[in-house]
Amino acid sequence: MSRRSAGLVGVWAEVQRQQQRQREAEARQRREQERQARARQRQLAQNHREYRQAEAGRRTAELDAQVASLQGLLAAGCRAPAFRAAGLLRSEEVQPFDPGPLGWPGRMPDPAQYQPQGGWTANRRAQAEAEARARFEHDWHAAQAAEAQRQRQLAACRHEYEQRTGAQLSEVRRHNAQVAELTEGVRRGDPEAVVEYFSAVLYSSTTWPEGFPRQVCAAYDAPARQLVLDWELPGYGVVPETKSVRYMPTLDQEKETPRPVGQRRALYREVLAQSVLLVAHQLFAADESGALESVVLNGVVDDHDPATGRQALICLATVMAPRGTFTGLHLAQVDPVSCLTEALRGQLSARPDQLAAVRPSRRPQDVRDRPVTRGGEEEPDLYDMDPIAFESLVADLFRAMGMEAVTTERSNDGGVDVDAVDPAPIRGGKIVVQVKRYRNTVPPTAVRDLYGTVQDVGANKGVLVTTSGFGPGSRTFAQGKPLELISGTELVDLLHRHGLRGRLGERGRPASRPGPAAREDYNVLGMSWSGDVVLDVCALVCAGTRVLSDDHFVFFNNRATPDGSVRAVPPTAPDRAALRVAFDALPDRADRLVLVAAVDPEADPHADLSGFTGAGIRLLDSSMTELGRLEVSDGRPQETALVLGSFRRRTGGDWDFVVGGRGYPGGLAQLVRDHGIDVE
Repeated sequence: MSRRSAGLVGVWAEVQRQQQRQREAEARQRREQERQARARQRQLAQNHREYRQAEAGRRTAELDAQVASLQGLLAAGCRAPAFRAAGLLRSEEVQPFDPGPLGWPGRMPDPAQYQPQGGWTANRRAQAEAEARARFEHDWHAAQAAEAQRQRQLAACRHEYEQRTGAQLSEVRRHNAQVAELTEGVRRGDPEAVVEYFSAVLYSSTTWPEGFPRQVCAAYDAPARQLVLDWELPGYGVVPETKSVRYMPTLDQEKETPRPVGQRRALYREVLAQSVLLVAHQLFAADESGALESVVLNGVVDDHDPATGRQALICLATVMAPRGTFTGLHLAQVDPVSCLTEALRGQLSARPDQLAAVRPSRRPQDVRDRPVTRGGEEEPDLYDMDPIAFESLVADLFRAMGMEAVTTERSNDGGVDVDAVDPAPIRGGKIVVQVKRYRNTVPPTAVRDLYGTVQDVGANKGVLVTTSGFGPGSRTFAQGKPLELISGTELVDLLHRHGLRGRLGERGRPASRPGPAAREDYNVLGMSWSGDVVLDVCALVCAGTRVLSDDHFVFFNNRATPDGSVRAVPPTAPDRAALRVAFDALPDRADRLVLVAAVDPEADPHADLSGFTGAGIRLLDSSMTELGRLEVSDGRPQETALVLGSFRRRTGGDWDFVVGGRGYPGGLAQLVRDHGIDVE
């Protein structure tokens, strides 16, 4: 091969090598670009995950803050300053008159600044002096005109200021006079002034979280110095359904962990109790003139009635709070549910999430402006009235309440003493009334007979009116049925509200206690629950929140009270624990029977009440016939003792069951210490 050919091959090979190097460089560049792109994608993915995780954490923090706000509602409200009428007053101080630049007088020309200019000859000097005087006179007249204009504008501004401030002062003084008139009306006990003032108290409160309703309907009973109001409560949705939010990187999705149903229900009941207590606190704290001796507060929600499907105000909580009792409470430290239902003897729906209503004791529409007499000696004793006269009085009461009512004939009345018709649409209709002038507790058989009569005659409702009271068996049987039971003290109160007269003996109470035969009547409380947790079911006979004595604590080491009115007995299936209670035989000073459940530490020292679900109490009579069932709250993790509920003695001697729910992580020892028993 020639040298020339070898040179061409070398050139060709060099070109190939350059192309190869170029391709390799391009490949390296592509790989670097791909690496950088992958790095950017990883960074973007990392940023995305961090953002999503941060967003999930933010949402969880918001949920936690919302729950904390609900749990601390009452405490925060107690820390807020009380409403004062002086806060409604407006200041009469007005801004002083500020004319601005118009307040500065114009500068007048200075003759010294107007000297003749030039003038070498006498004529020129005379001419220059004349020109200087002319300039001065021109500027002086212009300055005078400007000053006159300023004075006119200043006067107009001052006049406008005086008119504006005069109107403002007149409005402020008119407003302050209205506040003074309102305050004086509250001091006099004028119903309209009292309602307007305390409505302003509630509307102006800044303690309610965003989304809480602020609707009030109120009336004032001047003779009793009692404010009666309906206050709208928040719905079940106020408690977040979601407990936490977690980001799942593999799915690139957020997963919401639902709040346990039992926890959500318990928190909602607590929120309702806090709301009722806070409203009462704000009213009493704002009562500078002492217009309120007591407050009747009904907490309602505006929702669809489960029974009718119609929009209605459903009462979920009610309480009558006397001033002396309420102001003695330390609200920042109380358990809201226990305070409302036990210390104040109010009622709170056992299942507010299902709109299970309670019966309010008094509504604003029940208040009448006319004065009434409360239990004077000149009033007739209902125990001593002729039976026919007593039935006529009950018929008069129904007529005074806006119904049509007549007494029936003494024979062939089918167990009906008064026939009444309520003309109100929807809730009205035919009512059959039985009247029983008893001194001892009305037996459950009488309530059962009334229910049979209601069904036989096709009435809308049955009402049993008595001068005595009803036991828990009667109350439980009537629950959820078209029956209404009116005890002696409730009857006297209704009579007085509607301008009628009547009293119960010398002190407004039954003249005698049930005799020995009546004391043999008792009820059996059968307790059942699901789950494998082993429990001790106990009872405390209390006056208020304090047990009468250590002997009135019935538990596994003390099977009965000294008088035998409460006794632990062997359960019968399906019950897992049972107590026998003679309510009429309980001590006079006892006003409640508290039922509690506690984990048996010997059976399982590590157990808690998370396995205590599906619980209920069967109420049975002495023949073991079931009269009804009572719902109780489920247990919660980390708690080992629970207040199931309490039977509460009403004014007339009746006993109502109030659902509990307060748990204790310290077990039975902590619970009984809270009720006044020293545990070593």
